[in-house]
Amino acid sequence: MHRRNFLLATAAGAVLPARADTTQDLAWTDAARARSVPLRVRWPEGSAPCALVLHSHGLGGSREGGDAWGRAWREAGFAVIHVQHPGSDTDAVRGGRRALLQAFSVQQLLARVADMRFVLDEVERRARAGESGYARVRLDAVGASGHSFGAHTVQALAGQRFPAGPSLIEPRFQAFVAFSPSPGREQLGNGGAFDRISRPFLCVTGSLDADPAGDQKIGDYRAAVYDSLPPGKRALLWLDGADHMTFSGNADRRLATRFGPLRRERVAVRQEDADHALVSQVTSAWWREHLLGDVPARRAPTLLRSGDRWRRD
Repeated sequence: MHRRNFLLATAAGAVLPARADTTQDLAWTDAARARSVPLRVRWPEGSAPCALVLHSHGLGGSREGGDAWGRAWREAGFAVIHVQHPGSDTDAVRGGRRALLQAFSVQQLLARVADMRFVLDEVERRARAGESGYARVRLDAVGASGHSFGAHTVQALAGQRFPAGPSLIEPRFQAFVAFSPSPGREQLGNGGAFDRISRPFLCVTGSLDADPAGDQKIGDYRAAVYDSLPPGKRALLWLDGADHMTFSGNADRRLATRFGPLRRERVAVRQEDADHALVSQVTSAWWREHLLGDVPARRAPTLLRSGDRWRRD
C-alpha cells in the first residue's frame, strides 16, 4: 500500500467509529404542508449537551445517505439528523429522465428548504418541552450540510441569491458544509449570487466531481463556489481523484458502476475509504471550530495527498 493511502486508511480507524452506532428512523409530519418527512437520527453517547447537524441528501437519495459523515460526526460528539425530502428522494426519480427533471426543480428546492426549517422548528419545540434526547441539543450550535441537490439546499439556507423569488436564508444555522456545491447554470459568472453568505461555509469537492445530469465533467465549477463566497469565513477541501459519489458519503450502499451518468473511475472507487476518512476528519474539525468554539480545531488537515488542496481565509 502506498504510504499516503496507508496513513489515510489508518486515520479511518481513528475518525470513523469501529462499531455500528445506534440510530432512530422516524417521520415527523408538517401539518401546515400535510407532509411527512422521514428522518434518521443519531445521538452521541452520554447525556451531555451537544451541538446538532442537519444533513440533506442529494437528488434521488434518502435518509440512509451520508452515513459515513453521520457516524463520524456522532463519534465526534454531535447529534445528526439526516432529512429525507419526498419529491426529490429515491422514490421520486424511479420514473426515468422525466421524473428526474421534475425532481430537480425550483419547487423541490423550496420544499427542501421548508423541510429543513420544519425539522429545526420541531427540534426546538421538543428541546424546550424537555423531551428526552432533544433537551440535550444546544439550539445555539446548529449546522447544516448537504450533498449535490442537498448542497444547493444548504446554499439557499446560507443566503445564496437566486434570479427570482424570495430570500431563503435561515438565520438559526451557525455554519455550513456543502458537499459537491454548485453555482447552478444561471449563476455561473454571477459574482453577486453568494455575497450575502456571511457565516462559515466549507465547500468539499474534487477533480472528478462531475455533474451527473449535465455537461460538467470535472470539479472546477464546483470549486468556483468557494471563489464566489465573501472572504473571511470560507474554506475549500479539494480531493484529487474523488468523484461525485465520494461526497455522497454512502459507506453502506456504495456505487461502483462503470456505465451511465453515475459512471465511476477506478481511482475514485479505490481511494474512497481513504477519502471518507479525510473528509470526516476535516468536517468534524469544522463543526468543532464553528459550533463549539474549539479554536485548536482550526489547524490545517494533516493527511492531504499530492494534488489535494486546502484553502481558507
